[in-house]
Amino acid sequence: MALTYSTSHGHDAARFFGPLVDLYECVYAEPPYEEGPDQVSRFRDSLPGEAVRPGFTLVAVTEGSSLVGAAYGWTMSAGNWWSRADAEPPARIRAASKLAVMEWIVHPLRRGEGVGAELMRRLLADRPEPYATLASDPRSRAREIYARNGWRQVGTSRLPWGPPMDLLVRDLDPKPVR
Repeated sequence: MALTYSTSHGHDAARFFGPLVDLYECVYAEPPYEEGPDQVSRFRDSLPGEAVRPGFTLVAVTEGSSLVGAAYGWTMSAGNWWSRADAEPPARIRAASKLAVMEWIVHPLRRGEGVGAELMRRLLADRPEPYATLASDPRSRAREIYARNGWRQVGTSRLPWGPPMDLLVRDLDPKPVR
């Protein structure tokens, strides 16, 4: 069966929330995350609020009726940055609007097929923001993938739950930034 990629904005993404929570639970049960019911519940409860943020975009990939992977983010407005960051990003990044990538997950049985790369390519394509930013667990396999794909660390965030997260940025503007 063929994979089908779809892009949703705002409330239109709600049709994916149930399967997205199930996929989240599956992916984040694995090491190094080892998340449990509390974290899954926090994720489930946060989705409706995420979807109403400015610039919210969800890219989902399905095979038949099964969600294989998803990536989503929203616009972090100019002047804003990650909470509990230990350092400020370069001034030009802080001063610009940024795509805040909140999740990028692929079912464990479908990794290594290029699904994740295509999800991220579609999420980052044609964005109005000059930068994308995300928080990544430094122990994860995804962290290495980000580094290979042009994401650079500009700080760390320490939330009350979970490990410290690397704060990464990637230029989306094809012009050289000086």
